[in-house]
Amino acid sequence: MGRLFGTDGVRGLANKEITPHFALQLGEAAARVLVTQKNLTHRPRAIIGRDTRQSSGMLSHALAAGLACAGVDVEHVREIPTPGVAYLTAEQDYDLGVMISASHNPMQDNGIKFINADGFKLDDAIEDEIEKILGEEWERPIGESVGSMSENSLVSDRLYMDHLISTGTSLKGLRIALDCANGAASDVAPRVFQKLGADVVVINAAPDGKNINDSCGSTHPEQLQALTVATRADFGFAFDGDADRCLAVDHAGNLVDGDQIMGMLAVAMKQEGRLKRNTLVVTVMSNLGLLLAMREHGVKTVSTKVGDRYVLEEMLAKDYNLGGEQSGHVINLDHATTGDGTLTAVQVASQVAKSGKSLADLVSFIQRLPQTLINVKGVDKSKVDLVADEVAKVELELGETGRVLLRASGTEPLIRVMVEAATQAEADRAAQYLADVVKTRLSID
Repeated sequence: MGRLFGTDGVRGLANKEITPHFALQLGEAAARVLVTQKNLTHRPRAIIGRDTRQSSGMLSHALAAGLACAGVDVEHVREIPTPGVAYLTAEQDYDLGVMISASHNPMQDNGIKFINADGFKLDDAIEDEIEKILGEEWERPIGESVGSMSENSLVSDRLYMDHLISTGTSLKGLRIALDCANGAASDVAPRVFQKLGADVVVINAAPDGKNINDSCGSTHPEQLQALTVATRADFGFAFDGDADRCLAVDHAGNLVDGDQIMGMLAVAMKQEGRLKRNTLVVTVMSNLGLLLAMREHGVKTVSTKVGDRYVLEEMLAKDYNLGGEQSGHVINLDHATTGDGTLTAVQVASQVAKSGKSLADLVSFIQRLPQTLINVKGVDKSKVDLVADEVAKVELELGETGRVLLRASGTEPLIRVMVEAATQAEADRAAQYLADVVKTRLSID
């Protein structure tokens, strides 16, 4: 059996893998590890938020029952972005935050993410402690020691929205298109941009429990691209289901990905003297074009493994304040403890407003190199080093305008071959060559 917690909490098919019974037991175990074992001198408090999928209410109440069973007072804030829960947990002195969401996954999935009292995701060691005692019998509190449950959506919603607004500047005169993925950003994001003075055009902000991420949002930006052009918007943003990330679209409908967003923000923050150590933290999947552009503009880059938690770990360890992923998960530690799609959108829009330039102009210095990705199945991923000589040969041929990355999948018997090159033809040719080498040398047949 594999580890219960993945890179972003526990996730699976709702009511089959992530059941109310499981949520109750997980809440109970988390309370014991994170709260009752900390020898608190006050009565512990937790906050629970959720996205808009149909199963989220069921699971949030089951999770709350588990926390209350362990003596924790629980407050629900209903539909709110994951970063909203993180912000409120730290800002309002909760001992624990929980988000019920499967992020960009289809509606039939769901998940549970825990957030510590400082607003950060849990360390692996703490997650392992929770898993170790999951379902274990213990002496539960009784009488007045049992936790309570209440609703606190209006106050919390306003606090989070006011925080987002405080990080931006006036957006008067700008028309901005938003695709809220029928998810957690559906209410908050349009109101934030309206409060900042923008003329807002919104789609996919009518969640019904079933339509979250359904051919919309950051995983399907085509609707936003068409809307931005059709409404003559200056630019647009697409969020995922729990609104912890976003992608942008310029006035011509061209997609602006997380690499371009991070690069633009990094240069702007450096010019304003706000980029700590003049460094941007990225993952190994960030496009070489971003790395080259950062070098030209005097911004250092540090690469981590794929996963926003690894980006955050590096940022906290080395005191950096900006990092993220190509997928649009951008972390700005000046304003948040995790990736926040609405916050990122506000920062991008504010740079456009302050500069007087178009978004297309602001990201034009980042020239993405053509990229090809091939998944090679049926291979022994533990022996990837056996093709290191061929990788080195291809990298030498590509020179400074190319890059090779071989990654063993964490869940499947396959190796991902990624190649970037000066032209798409070069990237395709090199990737296919290496994929053939991997299949030949590492086949488990």
